Amino acid sequence: MPDNLDRTLPEVLRDATDRYPDRAAIVGGKAAITFSALKAGADRLSKSVIALGLEPGERFVIWAPNVAEWVVAALAGQQVGGVLVPINTRFKGEEAGDIARRSGARLAFATGEFLGVDYAALLTAQPCPALRQVVRLNGSGGELSLAAFARLGEGVSDADLQSRIEAVRPTDVSDVLYTSGTTGAPKGAMTTHGQNIATFMEWSEAVGLTREDRYLVVNPFFHSFGYKAGWLAALLRGAAVYPEAQFDAARLLRLIERQRITLLPGPPTLFQSLLIHPGLPDADLSSLRCAVTGAASVPVQLVRDMKQTLGFDEVYTAYGLTESSGVVSICRSGDDLETIANTCGRAMRGVEIRIASVNGDALPAGTAGEVWVRGFNVMQRYLDDAAATAAAITPDGWLKTGDIGVLDERGYLKITDRLKDMYICGGFNCYPAEIENRLLDHPAVADVAVVGAPHERLGEVGHAFIVPAPGTRPNPDEVLAWVHSRMANFKAPRRITWMDELPRNASGKVQKFRLKNDAANA
Repeated sequence: MPDNLDRTLPEVLRDATDRYPDRAAIVGGKAAITFSALKAGADRLSKSVIALGLEPGERFVIWAPNVAEWVVAALAGQQVGGVLVPINTRFKGEEAGDIARRSGARLAFATGEFLGVDYAALLTAQPCPALRQVVRLNGSGGELSLAAFARLGEGVSDADLQSRIEAVRPTDVSDVLYTSGTTGAPKGAMTTHGQNIATFMEWSEAVGLTREDRYLVVNPFFHSFGYKAGWLAALLRGAAVYPEAQFDAARLLRLIERQRITLLPGPPTLFQSLLIHPGLPDADLSSLRCAVTGAASVPVQLVRDMKQTLGFDEVYTAYGLTESSGVVSICRSGDDLETIANTCGRAMRGVEIRIASVNGDALPAGTAGEVWVRGFNVMQRYLDDAAATAAAITPDGWLKTGDIGVLDERGYLKITDRLKDMYICGGFNCYPAEIENRLLDHPAVADVAVVGAPHERLGEVGHAFIVPAPGTRPNPDEVLAWVHSRMANFKAPRRITWMDELPRNASGKVQKFRLKNDAANA
């Protein structure tokens, strides 16, 4: 069993402040926040969290891009026993409101305008009965500003704050990250302080993260890749985080050169975009040390180009899911190109991987089956969903991932397929049932099936096969625009095929394998 299961996030923040008080913790633009300033800022907001009445175990949401205030707000709530619920910045107002409402969030931190959208105003407009306060992280509007919120805690004593901090236990839930299941309904995976810290100490050691690293975090903070493998891992190791609110290849190249970035994780599409950018030949990327990526399939040539052209000393691939605290397996230093590209590495210390038959029996090496995971990293449960928890975790602790994979003789895992219909668009999981349910709200849609179609840059994009409602003559551009206005862009289909009827088997289930073939050849 790994170490660090007995630690809490407030202890991690205190230890980082004691060890590296004057070192940069977060660097944004021309400003840098030291570890001592990060602790002071979190303490100030923690007092306001207490003054507002957020009790230990109650949830608070953050709906914002990668900015320093995201980290300060998260730590402020978590170090006094609050449970963080991040919200995807690509969500529309209704989707964000659904997460805030179903999580029972009492407090929300939301950005003002970002990419032309006022997130704070959108969230304020949603019906969330439990929500006491929306705090606007930046900009002006009707919501309480961050500065005004900070003043709420002026009457809370240092002793009261310290008492709340000391009451947090490693087994307390620290966050609820929402994922989707086969029904398309989001489910909140609950993980604890100790789980997250132990998981990302293991991850950090595997990739060699140290206090000397300058870590460019493009992966969004609302995702475990940007939150837990991002700023949390940096906090654990004393590294400096450089948060990026949105991906722009030209800007990233300039940042790497100017800030001497050493660590850059991201999906394969990020590195492919850098490799084809016309500014690459003139960029000095000699500071780059380590890249971490992951997907069901990573081209060997991409790994080779990441090393030879982008100049990374080490490239790691990994596998994980929200229900596993974010990580299950990872490659190791010295693995060859084929291993890095064709596998997701081997299990972390303290984690077991089983390739299971339909009956749950362990299958031998080289045989495909469902990937099951057991260990300290498996979530506690789904929030308010005992049935889904029982379906996902066996009585003896195995998490059924829904992915199909193969273990080789060395214990390295290769993901080959998905039991579910989920596909990945630009690094984001897309769940057809959720998209289909939304499309069925359109008056011109009588029946629909969505599948992932190959895409050179994004990996896969949604392709909707639609049976139009009787008497309608729908315009595909209008339908696509309609769904884009109601769902995050990565979820919204890119193409539509009109059909008289969907292909179904004798039991009435849609034969998606036929549609996937049609989409691939479209």
